[in-house]
Amino acid sequence: MFWTVTQSLLSGLSTTFEIFILTLIFALPMGLILAFGSMSKFKPLRYLVQVLVWVIRGTPLMLQLIIIFYGPGLWLSHNIWSGNEAGRITATVVAFSINYACYFSVIFRGGIEGVPAGQREAGQVLGMTKSQIFFKITLLQMIKRIVPPMSNEIITLVKDTSLARIIAAYELTFAGFSFMKSAGLTWPLFYTGVFYLAFVGVLTIVFNYIERRLDYFK
Repeated sequence: MFWTVTQSLLSGLSTTFEIFILTLIFALPMGLILAFGSMSKFKPLRYLVQVLVWVIRGTPLMLQLIIIFYGPGLWLSHNIWSGNEAGRITATVVAFSINYACYFSVIFRGGIEGVPAGQREAGQVLGMTKSQIFFKITLLQMIKRIVPPMSNEIITLVKDTSLARIIAAYELTFAGFSFMKSAGLTWPLFYTGVFYLAFVGVLTIVFNYIERRLDYFK
């Protein structure tokens, strides 16, 4: 039974890892774009982005996931995600990417605005373009500032992947819970926690290493 549970949890872990990686791939660049939009001098764009971020951050991720998965089928009389596992994972990644992009945008914005304006002005005096100023002056200092809050959000993402079970995506928590439903066993749920702890532990080691590597900015 232990090996059966382990195999099932490893299968669920692969889906959890897939959701995690795909969310980061899409949410990080989207978050940076939203950060620039929230700082735009074009007021309609700035207000639009700020309202979007406010709405997404102010409502539960579970609610957003349910709306994104079931909404199109109710509104269009056609389920754009299909009812298979791939469709459920796709809907999950879309919902998670939008949600985390909004959170990341606030972190990116804080990191960018935390770089002294005088340094950017010095770059302009030296004749540097805006892109050169961003990549050669702002970016590395921004990364130093955003690593701690970003690491917290990314670790939270690991645990939030469990919300995918609300639309029946076979992820790690779903795999552990299935044994309680079918066989009345509770120990697989505790065993599931070990997988999450290992996942988070690896990320913690990675982020601690990154923070140590960035100590040269002090």
